[in-house]
Amino acid sequence: MKKIRVIISGGGTGGHIFPALSIAGALKEMNPENEILFVGANGRMEMEKVPAAGYEIVGLDIQGFQRKNLLKNAALPFKLLRAIRKSRRIIKKFQPNVAVGVGGYASAALLLAATQMGLPTLIQEQNGFAGMTNKLVGKKARKICVAYEGMERFFPADRIVFTGNPIRSGLVPATAESREEGLRRYGLSPDKKHILIIGGSLGSRTLNEAVLQWVEAGCPGGENVELLWQCGKYYKTETDARMKALEGKGNPVLPFIHHTDFIARMDLAYAMADVVISRSGASSISELCACAKASILVPSPNVTEDHQTFNAMALVRKDAAVLVRDAQAREKLMPEALALAADGPRIRRMEANALALARPDAARSIAEEIYQLV
Repeated sequence: MKKIRVIISGGGTGGHIFPALSIAGALKEMNPENEILFVGANGRMEMEKVPAAGYEIVGLDIQGFQRKNLLKNAALPFKLLRAIRKSRRIIKKFQPNVAVGVGGYASAALLLAATQMGLPTLIQEQNGFAGMTNKLVGKKARKICVAYEGMERFFPADRIVFTGNPIRSGLVPATAESREEGLRRYGLSPDKKHILIIGGSLGSRTLNEAVLQWVEAGCPGGENVELLWQCGKYYKTETDARMKALEGKGNPVLPFIHHTDFIARMDLAYAMADVVISRSGASSISELCACAKASILVPSPNVTEDHQTFNAMALVRKDAAVLVRDAQAREKLMPEALALAADGPRIRRMEANALALARPDAARSIAEEIYQLV
């Protein structure tokens, strides 16, 4: 395929960044000479993650809409106008063939500028309920790549393409060899059932509290399980202290609770897990399906339009996951996870149902849509 220049904008969370990097990777696979420039928001995690992946990124001084404190939005229109002006300068300098938005603060400014300049645009909406940024820029986008049905509520039907969500490379259903490698990497016992708990790179207070309360209660029913628990960097110090306070109190399960702030090799973590406990962000849902994992999903209540519940229900309705409400997680999460971990036939059924929903070729499909626009 011919060489093209693509500008990709958005970020703010891993749910936006990892799909963007996957799209970039697919474009590089199609032609290693393709030139890709990222545009993100200064101070957000994309300014660290994108260069670490080997791509150039330019930052905009932009913020999102603050729903909890409306006074903080007073300067937003002026920041957006400045960000649009800078985006126009970036586009003029880079001369891209197409602009891609994945949602997040920077995506609105860049795509609004691209549209004003007549540049073809494509957006990728990860969730089943469109975000504010994508609803704004989707009116002018040539293509809207989605992962859920019914997105005609938000976007023109004739421009919607069902591609699924791009995921990190290497995430596939476990083999006997990858499971063994995962157990070795994390020092886990092959004789136990394994529960993987992932609350995102920053962590989830609800998930952490549910696990800590269970551990502090003596890990009832946990004799045959082992936990690999990503508590997140925000909660690592507190979790360290509370776990250390339990040492020497005669809990036989405690040595089998392994917590860490971040799991780098998610492919191996998924491979060794019998059950996964997770929030239900769009990227997490797509990864669970691609890896064929039985899961307990706890939708975050702190998201726009409760879209994580919508995401989770897409799996629950297909018997590929169990939903536990955030408000009930402290009491119900670990009992539900332990019951599932002990039910091998149910796990296998949920794994098959999850895999049937997977779209492992999503990044390639989006890259092909980008080429069609060019």
